[in-house]
Amino acid sequence: MRKSKRFAALALVTAFGLVAASCGDDSSDSGSGGDGPKVGIAFDTGGRGDGTFNDSAARGADKAKSELGATVDELEATNAEDRKPNLETLTKNGDNPVIAVGFAFGDGLAEVAAANPDTSYAIVDGFIENAPANVTFLGFAEHEGSFLVGAAAALKSKTGHIGFIGGQEIDLIKKFEAGYTAGAKYINPDIIVESQYLGAAGDNAAWGSPDKAKVIANGWYADGADVIYTAAGGSGAGTIEAAVESDAWAIGVDSDQYLTATADQQKHILTSMLKRVDTSVFDTVKQFKEGTLKGGFATYDLKSDGVGYSTSGGYLDDVKDQLDKIKADIVAGTIVVPTAP
Repeated sequence: MRKSKRFAALALVTAFGLVAASCGDDSSDSGSGGDGPKVGIAFDTGGRGDGTFNDSAARGADKAKSELGATVDELEATNAEDRKPNLETLTKNGDNPVIAVGFAFGDGLAEVAAANPDTSYAIVDGFIENAPANVTFLGFAEHEGSFLVGAAAALKSKTGHIGFIGGQEIDLIKKFEAGYTAGAKYINPDIIVESQYLGAAGDNAAWGSPDKAKVIANGWYADGADVIYTAAGGSGAGTIEAAVESDAWAIGVDSDQYLTATADQQKHILTSMLKRVDTSVFDTVKQFKEGTLKGGFATYDLKSDGVGYSTSGGYLDDVKDQLDKIKADIVAGTIVVPTAP
C-alpha cells in the first residue's frame, strides 16, 4: 500500500475521533514537527510519489515540518469525488491552513472555505470567482519556465524537430505549450514543434496515462524529433521511457525528474521545467505561522525563482550562459512570453 493512501485512512479515522494503530514507517506522510501549525495537504490524483506536481508540494510540506515545526496531515484524491470530502475531512481534523494541490479542487474549496471562515485555505493553480477572504491563490508563471526549456530544446536539438505533450487540454497546460514553443522559436524560428494532448478538460486519466504518452513520443521520435517536453503529471514517465528506447531527450516538469530517475533514464533527461510548488506550500505555512497570510493572489515567476530549469546531469552546461541571459531578459521585460499558443 502506498504511504499516502495508508495515511489517508488514518487521517479519516482521526477526523471522526476514533483510535487506530499505525503500522510501518509513516514518517513521510505526517509528523509532529513541534509547536508549528497543524497543516492539511490535499493532494490531487497521483499523490505523494508522482514524481512531479504532488511531490513538489510534498517537499514544501516536509520543509515546513523540519523548519517551522509543523505537523502535516495528508489526503490523496483517488478520483474527482474525493476532492471536496478530503478538504472537509482535513478541516474537521483541525488542520489550519489547508492547502489544496491542484486547480480541480476549486469548486469544492469554494464551498468548504465559505462554510469554515476561521480556517485558512490555499490552492495551487486554482481560481475561484468571488472567493472567500480566507482563500489564497498560489499561481505560477509556467510559460516563463517553459520558455527556458523550449530554448534549451532548440539549442540541443540536432534535427530541428521537437515535441510537446500536454495532459488535459486546458488553459493552464496551454501556458506550458505556449512558452515552450516560443522559447524554441526564439532560438530557431524554423524549428518544427509537434503538440498533442492526452485528454480534454476534466479527463483525469490524462495525468496518469504514461502508456498513451509513450505511444505519441515513440511516433515523434521515429519521425525525427529528438527532444520532447511533457506537462502531464505522471504520464510523463511514458515519454522518458520512449526517450530511453529511442536514444533521444525528454524534458521533465514541475520537479527535477533527473533526481528520481533510474541511471538509464538520467542519460536521457535533458532538463526539467521547475515549478516551485514546494516554495509556495512552505511560504503559505510560514506566513500562516507569522500571522501574515491574508488571502488573495501570490504569483511565483522567474523573478522570484518560482519557476526555472534544472541543470542536473550537466547536459546544459554548454548553453547555460545563453539560457541565463534569456532568463534575465524575461525578468527585465525585454522578452515577453505568450500565455497561449
